[in-house]
Amino acid sequence: MDSFNTTNADEIVAMFQHASKTLLDTPGRIGCRVKLPNQGSLLISGDLHDHLPNYHRIVTAAALHEPGHHVVLQELIHGPSLVHGCDMSWRMLARVARLIQEFPGQVHPLLGNHENSQLTGVGVTKGGGNSVELFEDGVALTFGEDWERVGGAIDRFLRSMPLAVSTASGVQCSHSLPDAVLMNRFDVGILDRELLDDDRRGVDGSAYLMTWGRRFSDEQIEALASKWGVKCFIIGHLQVPQGVLRASEKVMALASDTDTGAALIMNLGSTVDPDALFESVRPIQVLPACEPLL
Repeated sequence: MDSFNTTNADEIVAMFQHASKTLLDTPGRIGCRVKLPNQGSLLISGDLHDHLPNYHRIVTAAALHEPGHHVVLQELIHGPSLVHGCDMSWRMLARVARLIQEFPGQVHPLLGNHENSQLTGVGVTKGGGNSVELFEDGVALTFGEDWERVGGAIDRFLRSMPLAVSTASGVQCSHSLPDAVLMNRFDVGILDRELLDDDRRGVDGSAYLMTWGRRFSDEQIEALASKWGVKCFIIGHLQVPQGVLRASEKVMALASDTDTGAALIMNLGSTVDPDALFESVRPIQVLPACEPLL
């Protein structure tokens, strides 16, 4: 059972505002990247796209009631199912905002291309129409004349999401990486500064490029790994029918939005071995099935 009132605009706005501030104040956040401590555990999920059963399993498995446990969530919105012709995935954002309130500093939603598209108002689709407009329709259906106020709070929440989360051992999570052929447009220093509006807009915005890339080269990945001190990149965004894909020696892609979705639980204090990480990926269907409290 969800623990927030899904029709009270004042409560929802206050919750998104609180979660936005909490994300910006997360310990270890520098610029638009969060650096995690070298102890505890981290559960990394791939794209969720409003898949509620998988979200419950992921949050349950993350065991956030344990000190030092963290979870990375990404691509929360724009699911495949519509209600009265509307996308109601704002409710997934609300669930995550509530989770951030309950476990500050432990919940890390990444900026994905769908969240960035929603924030900038640039149309994107999952095959069932303009997802940005369908999402706004869902907010309007729920909140009526208050929909713009709620939408503004959602925008501030999306704006507060980090672009990357990294571990002391050398794992970095981001929704994607820039296309290799577009690296000349990309600011490799973006992670250490706050995002500007121009960063979020294509085709030259560095945040835009980092959430849309699908074609990488070994030379590019080595250069980024050297610049950012990364041993293994874990991303989403790619088409991953079986839940996990080894895109290159140092790049692993996860998807968590289907019944074949996958997730990874890692020890933040362990030495990073990309091969061992790949072998540690688990199907979400084998994670605990009970729903969390949130």
